[in-house]
Amino acid sequence: LFGFSRYGKEEIKGLSKLTNALARESAARGTDATGIAFNDNGKLIIVKDSKSAYKMDFKYPDGIVALTGHTRHMTVGNPKNNRNNHPFKGSCKSFNFALCHNGVLSNDKTLRRDYHLPKTKIETDSYIAVQLLESQSRLNFESIKYMAEKTEGSFSYTILDEKNNLYLVKGDSPLSILHFPKQKIYVYASTDEILYRALIDSPLFSA
Repeated sequence: LFGFSRYGKEEIKGLSKLTNALARESAARGTDATGIAFNDNGKLIIVKDSKSAYKMDFKYPDGIVALTGHTRHMTVGNPKNNRNNHPFKGSCKSFNFALCHNGVLSNDKTLRRDYHLPKTKIETDSYIAVQLLESQSRLNFESIKYMAEKTEGSFSYTILDEKNNLYLVKGDSPLSILHFPKQKIYVYASTDEILYRALIDSPLFSA
């Protein structure tokens, strides 16, 4: 998992470069697929492929407020089918969001059966988190709490909605966050080591 959320009015230069650095350092935890999600002019954009982050080059417009990303180590679901890769798109009524998951869930099939959730061509255990959120018809702290308490196994989740709200759910899987108050941005990744390595060539490193 990796990404950022900024809350200042001034743009921060080099965020695309930082995103690529975070993705490449995160490849230490998975090279089967790589993806990001962000909002551009009110539209949720997901870019992902069954490639290592070393073979990806993410570019997006200046002014992006928040971004969530994922590098995948395949456990369930063939990464060659791009629908199995993160981030996953979901919707609560007409409200869209993107979800990434780090870890392995053990009760996805049981949840789908017990709560009569729709069948899907997406093969990963992670996608049950999207379906649980969709079943609540809203995205807020209560529905995210509901989802996190229903899923069993190891997890941390990141959820970005189309209004640039970024939710981080810390379970047993690692998640590290750095806050830069002067630049008014939060940057996160799965581990401290990934964060610091990615920031070395960033304008944020001196801070």
